Amino acid sequence: MIQYGRQSINEDDVAAVAEVLRGDWLTTGPTVTAFEDALAQISGATRCVSVTSGTAALHVAYAAAGVGQGDEVVTTPMTFVATASSAVALGARITFVDVEDDTANIDPAAVEAVVTDDTKVIAGVDYAGHPIEVDALRPVADRVGALLLEDAAHSIGSTYRGRPVGSLADLTTFSFFPTKNMTSAEGGAVATLDADLGQRAHEFHFIGLVRDRDRMRYPDEGPWHQEVHEYGLNYRLPDVLAALGLSQLKRLELFKQRRAEVFARYQAGLADLEGVRLPVQREHVDPIWHLYPLRVLEGRRREVFDKLRANGVGAQVNYMPVYWHPMFEDLGYQRGMCPNAEEFYSQEISLPMHAELTDDQVDHVIDAVRVAVTG
Repeated sequence: MIQYGRQSINEDDVAAVAEVLRGDWLTTGPTVTAFEDALAQISGATRCVSVTSGTAALHVAYAAAGVGQGDEVVTTPMTFVATASSAVALGARITFVDVEDDTANIDPAAVEAVVTDDTKVIAGVDYAGHPIEVDALRPVADRVGALLLEDAAHSIGSTYRGRPVGSLADLTTFSFFPTKNMTSAEGGAVATLDADLGQRAHEFHFIGLVRDRDRMRYPDEGPWHQEVHEYGLNYRLPDVLAALGLSQLKRLELFKQRRAEVFARYQAGLADLEGVRLPVQREHVDPIWHLYPLRVLEGRRREVFDKLRANGVGAQVNYMPVYWHPMFEDLGYQRGMCPNAEEFYSQEISLPMHAELTDDQVDHVIDAVRVAVTG
């Protein structure tokens, strides 16, 4: 079976992890700092806080933004559930808006139509690695005093109008799950250009601990003293995993290049195939492709999906609209809210996309798609 996504691990990665295992710091040590500094450099952020997962990154980012009971978060349904559920965990009220027909990214016009002065955060997702339209979303957020969050779980290494993802929104979240564009096994990060947001993110992921004497309520307690002023959780990424992430970052451009080659091979091999719709890339973005989302038309998605699996192609579907999950259904959300997203879901199949794919494997996938669609 050709896997739809997988990690790319080499001996340098293994050596980097082994070096930390033989050292003094397994967690909260210098490798975490080095990883966060490298992330900031690549993303164009001024502060990066590494965390234990992409879901944790979202939770931390919403907490840093001050999201609390009853605050509105406007987001897309075409994403993994954590984009919304991590805000719900803080008491937020979610407003889902529809996606663009071509990219499946959050539609700025749909956001404009629903935001109010009560909107706390607008959260877009770089679906498949294609960045959201930040320049259209920014004035909408500024008009109502909301923060802009970019869920970049798919897109570390992408650029938008020449600017790296991580430097575009008030808060950006990354995921380093093994199927993503680089990995730390499990892990994620929050990136920001705002010092206050960065500090709030750091403290929330560090159990809320305050170690700055000037901020302490009881600074003369002793040199061991630390205080918790606001609720936080232990979302700290250990040095062992940071070592893997740091090593992987050195090959991010190579991963991006190979994924671009795979994407281009799919585009060329499927260009003349009727009954499908291929993904698009806008001229002003340079994405790192996390997914290759093929759209199968005429209600044949399940049929084609089953045929691909039977032919050794580990296809996947990304994603069921978030509000279709029973958790959100039980909160009163109903199907039919976002027709573009629901149509996209009904058609989408993610073909294998990762840096370890060979040209022969890509060609096998192309042939399998053509047989499944025309057969």
